[in-house]
Order: sequence, then structure tokens, then C-alpha cells
Amino acid sequence: MLMLAGGYWLVGDLPAPTPQNLAAVRPSTLILDREGRTLFEAIGDQGKQVSLSFEQIPAACWQATVAVEDSRFFHHPGIDPLAIGRAAVQNWRSGAVISGASTITQQLARNTLMTVEERYEQSLRRKLREAWLALRIELRYDKQEILALYLNQVYYGNFAYGLEGAAQGYFGKSARELDLAECSLLAGLVQNPEVYNPLYNLESARWRQSHVLAAMVQHGYIPRGEAELALAERLQFAATPFPIDAPHFVSYVERQLERLLGAERVSQGGLRVMTTLDLNWNRQAEAAVGHRLGQLQQAKDAPPGRRIENAAVVLLDPSSGAIRAMVGSPNYFDASIDGAMNAALALRQPGSALKPLTYAAAMDPARAAAAGRAPFTAATVIADVRTAFMTTEGAPYVPQNYDMQWHGPVSLRTALASSYNLPAVKALDAIGVDALISQAQRLGITSFQPASADEQQPPYGLALTLGGGEVSLLELTGAYAAFANGGYKVTPYAIERIEDADGKILWRAESPAQRTVQALDARVAYLITDILSDDDARAPSFGRNSVLRLSRPAAVKTGTTTDWRDNWTVGYTPDLVGGVWVGNADNTPMLGVSGISGAGPIWRDVMEMAHKGLPARAFRQPDGLVRAEVCIDSGLLPTQWCSRRRSELFIAGTEPLEFDAVYRPLAVDSCRGGLADQATTPACSETRVFRVYPPELREWALAQGIEQPAADESWRVERDAAADGQVTAPADAASSGLALISPDPNSVFRLSAGMPDALQQVRLAARPLGANVPNEVTFLVDGQPVGRSTRLPFETWWTLQPGAHHISAVALGANGESLTSDGLWIEVQ
Repeated sequence: MLMLAGGYWLVGDLPAPTPQNLAAVRPSTLILDREGRTLFEAIGDQGKQVSLSFEQIPAACWQATVAVEDSRFFHHPGIDPLAIGRAAVQNWRSGAVISGASTITQQLARNTLMTVEERYEQSLRRKLREAWLALRIELRYDKQEILALYLNQVYYGNFAYGLEGAAQGYFGKSARELDLAECSLLAGLVQNPEVYNPLYNLESARWRQSHVLAAMVQHGYIPRGEAELALAERLQFAATPFPIDAPHFVSYVERQLERLLGAERVSQGGLRVMTTLDLNWNRQAEAAVGHRLGQLQQAKDAPPGRRIENAAVVLLDPSSGAIRAMVGSPNYFDASIDGAMNAALALRQPGSALKPLTYAAAMDPARAAAAGRAPFTAATVIADVRTAFMTTEGAPYVPQNYDMQWHGPVSLRTALASSYNLPAVKALDAIGVDALISQAQRLGITSFQPASADEQQPPYGLALTLGGGEVSLLELTGAYAAFANGGYKVTPYAIERIEDADGKILWRAESPAQRTVQALDARVAYLITDILSDDDARAPSFGRNSVLRLSRPAAVKTGTTTDWRDNWTVGYTPDLVGGVWVGNADNTPMLGVSGISGAGPIWRDVMEMAHKGLPARAFRQPDGLVRAEVCIDSGLLPTQWCSRRRSELFIAGTEPLEFDAVYRPLAVDSCRGGLADQATTPACSETRVFRVYPPELREWALAQGIEQPAADESWRVERDAAADGQVTAPADAASSGLALISPDPNSVFRLSAGMPDALQQVRLAARPLGANVPNEVTFLVDGQPVGRSTRLPFETWWTLQPGAHHISAVALGANGESLTSDGLWIEVQ
């Protein structure tokens, strides 16, 4: 009697494993927008879940599932003592539960015949009850029937219940049409649908697929060759059309639900999910994507073979990070463009859209002081001329501007607004790559990682500021929110609250105050905003009144990768931050489509649409900023001779204190030409104002027709002008030495057997680093003189010879000081 009572206590209340009980019934889950409008109703067993007989299930699908979930399925009676023993040993050795021992039959019993509460219970009683149910199922059904029951109700993520639902939801086809590659990928999802969801993390899904295929080979279901072919197959993701609004956003919400509540709880349904999305904005963003992509595809001037098939849009509230719109592709249901893949979450190269983060790090006064350098300012002048940088691989890196031109002395304001590449690389070279990675991480970008201690080469070089790393549109748009809101990091989020069927709140988002943290000096954030909203500063590259200019104050930056695979536009107002990406899901180049012609028009359409009815607001200027007039060519205080000036904004304490030394009054001989000297008569002497640039910019200036005084006179000024203290020496006047500017360090040259030696030469060139301009420069190869030059530009030509060679230069300065250059190596093959 006691045993009977104990048995009843253990299993007496369990339901019988009838076909009706084994068909899981799930209440609907509702996904709602911020106004309560339905985006999607996930109807458990009546929606995407369709029952298939065993004969309708592709052999590859059930074989993949058995191989990875329960390899001894056909050899045990519902529970597997060997698996239980193996799991016990693994868990004991690790000191934690790292391996379970549930068979397919036990999973079926747990998910269909137990209450939701009991499924999550960690107890011996629950395991015994589960085992009892599994044994009863095995007594009633054969193995094929059990497999069919399991595959018809198991949860694959993305609101897909059962194999048919998964086939329709991920591949837009019937389960009967699935091949080995598709079956093995779906079988891998069951263990952890959130982590292995291919729509968000294809790399992880592919890794899991390889594990499934390896298990199929191990257990004799397929030969190794078939597994390799399946792993190499390119999969196309789409869904069979079904009633849904904002499908990419809904899919993203489902993933967040799995992260917050767990996949098992989500699979049970009965949830009411209030999201952050504005359905009207999302629909209009979808329309803008379709309209503008259609224009690009039908453009009369489009080059042959151009493909522009995909785009993504993200709109965020910059004060909180709430996602107001998310479009992941033009058509979620179009398999030909991998429509179900969410390009808003995909990692892509951002091109120049990353430059604001570089300049923000360079302008931060606190971080500059900690690094022992002066902060950059909006007036800082950067020499935009050909420059070779050393890389960790040893090869020279010579970045080019988008327009393939050099622009000479440019202010940081113009360099950023007009998106010049070389100045951005120089800025990153000054602050270091780790400073940019740190800045990106503080603003919420998680895809950039600094070099680890065991890495011989750092993962990124100076090209990072030009988009040499990968980032998602969602995270980059979130990073820009900090520029809009005064320097606060926000974390983009999609769910405001989750309720169960009884209205009980299961989870609620934190308040904006809890979600934000100061990650950037508010003054720096405003300076970046001021530059990115300056239509005059971006005019040299984009023209005035381009698509980047809205009908209200707005700051914006474009980005285009050098191979035309990705283009971006990210910008913001005080009320909204929006990001747009245009490209192809398979990385095919778009041929001639840039950020301003591809993503820019979509961004403008979406931002103008979203701001309708909102009053125009100016960006709020924080305390601690001052204005000062500067001479544009130097970024310093203007003298009476400076003819190009502007009012510039500075963080207090960073404004210039020295006077400009570019504009110089020099005495010239009007009778003989050239600068005046001791032989010049008073009648022939007159004063002219020259723009005298430092040696680094001299060649550029001459190429632009800007007359430069003779080298030995280039720093002379009239005696009375110098005496009144209005003219100071240039910043580098105290520097000395030589810089080799050709060839690039570690260059490799190859000799041609059919070409005369006299034509196989390399240019050796050097420039002085300061005002101490020498009268003659001697060039040395392997320590031996090979040529001399007596005027700027100091250069000579050397006939190439096989081998590795050390190049250097020496000179005697005008003041008698010995000048030497750092050496460099080249190789001639």
C-alpha cells in the first residue's frame, strides 16, 4: 500500500501520452508596437506549425536530428543509461551541470506532457516523472512515430514550431524540399535557437551545422564527401509570406525574448510584448528603401553589371536608445536577396562613417592630457599631402582621398565635414589605434577588440578610421546618439515590457536615466555636431544644399568603402538619430554608388518623414565653449596680413595663443625679381605678403601656383614686422633634421630583364623638418653617397640594384647644424 501511494505521488497525476496530449497547444504571443498596434501574432499550433508524417520528413532532417540530439535513439527504450552515466561524469568533473542526458523521447515528454512550471524544475522527482513518461511513450509508439511527433513540435526559434514551420520560416519552402545543408542547419538550432539563429549570427550557425554534419558522418548516416559539399553550399534565407508588420524587427524582438526569458519559455506562448517601434515610421522607412533602390537600379547612367539589391534603416530615440524603426532588407520574403537576413544587425565595413569617433577621441582634452599630448581642435590644421605610414607588416600604407586629390593645409573642421581620408589617418596615427577602439567601445560598439597579449599583430591598423573594421548599423547608429544627446552612451533596445496571459509583468525596460552613462565630454560631442551640421565645411566634397541638408538643424556623416561594397549615411537631430546602409547581402560591389548617392537619399526621406509635426530644435550648446577668430591656413590667431579668417569654436583652454606665421610680409626686388637682398636699391624694394608654408606643404603649394620664396629666404620677415611681435616663427621652426619622403619604407621593387638599367631608377627625396633649411642634401645607399641636391625639393635618382638596401640622407643646415634622417629599407628583386 505504501509503495502504491508513493507511486501515485510520483506519477499518478501525469497525463496519458495520447496523440491529442502529445500535440502541444500554445496560446498566442502578441508583438505590439509602441501604440499597441499588432505587429505579429504568433499562434502556436495553428500558425506556422504543421504536422508531418514520418514519410513526409526528409531522411536528412531526422538523421541530422538523431545524430546530434540522441545518437542512440534507436537503441534505448526512451531513457539512455549510458548517456546518463556519461553526463554524470562530465558534470562531476566540471563541478557544474554542463551536460544533460535527455533523450529525444524525454524531450518530447517534457515539452508536451508536463506543465510549464515543472519543465524548469531542477529536481530528482521531475527527472523520474520525465523518465516514466518517456517509457510510456516508447511502449505506445514506434521510433518513427516518436521522431515525427518530436519534429512536429520542437522549437527552432524565430517563432517557428516544428520542422515545417522552420522550413517555411527560414527558407521559404516546404519541409519536403529541404536538402542536407538545410536539414543540418535546422537540426543545429534546437540546442540553442538564440545563439545559432542564422539570421543574426550566420557564423555561429555554420559552426553548429559543421558539428551536426560531423556527427552524421561519425554515426554512418552520410559519407564525408557529402558533408563537405553540404557545408560549402550557399544557403538563401527567406520566409513564406505570412501576416506580419516590421518582420525584421519582430524577428529581432523574438531573439531578445529568448535572451530575456529563455527559448523554452518563449516557445510556450502566452506573452504580450510591448515594443518601442513606431509602425507608421517603419512602414514609411520600408517605402523609402523600395523607392530609392528602384531609382538607383533604373538610373540611366548606371554602369553595366551594377547590382544594388539591399538596404537597411534604423531610427533611434537618442535620449533612451529606443528603436523606433528597423528595416533589415527591402523584402523579408525575397530569397534571391537573402531577404530574411537583417542587414541592420550584420557586421559590415562603415567606411568614413567612423571618422567622427576618431576626431572625438583626438579632441577630448582629458584624454589628451592623460596621453601627454595637446588636444586637437576644430581649427587644427592637418597637412593633406601624400604620406606613407609604416604598418605592422612592414609594408608602407599610403591612404588616398576619395577624390584622388590632395588638399594641402585643411582644418579639422573641413577634413571631417568633407570626409578627407589622409587627415583622419594622421589624426589616428597621433592618438593611436587603441584610443579609437576605446572610444568606440565606450559608445557601445562591441565588434572592435584591441590586440590580445598573445597576438603578434594587432587586429587593426590605421585604416580602422576609414572603416577597416566591421560594425553593425544598429550599434553605429547607437554610437552617434551620444553626439546628439550630449555625450551619453545609450544601448539600443526594442522591448518596453513583457506580460503573461494574465497581465503579470515578467520584464520591464529600465528608465532612460538607468540606461544611459556619460561616455563622451559634452563639449566634444557638441563640437562634432557643429562640424557635421556645417554645410559650408562639407561643401568642398558634397556641394552646398546636398541631400545631407534637412529642413531643420541636423548633423550627418556618410561612409563608402573603397570597393563599393558598402555605403552608409548616419545622422541626427536633437530628437532622432537615423542610420542607413546600402549594399548587397552577398558582398557584390555596387559600382559607383557612394554614401551620398545610395544611403543619403534614403536617410533624408526617412528623417524628413519622421520629423513631420515636430518643431525644429537647435542643438543645445553646453557650457565651457568659447569662440575665437583664427587664420584658416594655420589655425592660429590672425595677424594683420592674414586674409583668410573664420570664427571658430573651442573648448575653453584650447583656443590658440600664438599668431599665424603662414602669411608673411617679405621684401622683394621689383626690378630684378625675387626676394630683396643687399644689392636691392630702395627704389626697387617693395613689400609683398606671401603664404609661406612649411616644407611638408611646399611642393603642394607650388603645384597649386602659390608662390613660395626661395628656400634660404623662406623664413625671413621684414625687420620692423618682427620687432613689433606680431609675427612668430612657425610651430615647427625649432625642429631640425631631415625626413625621407621617397621611397616609402619597406618598398619592394622588381627589376625587368627587358628594360635598360638607366630606366630602372627610384626617386630619393627628403625635406627639412623645420626652419633650418640646408643648402645641400646628400643621399646615401648602404652608407655610400649616391647623389646630391642643392634646392627644394631635395631629390636625386638612383639606379636600382638587386638586394636589400638602406637609404638615408645627411646635410649641413644653414646655421651650421648637422642634419640627418632616419633610415629606411627597401628591397630590389
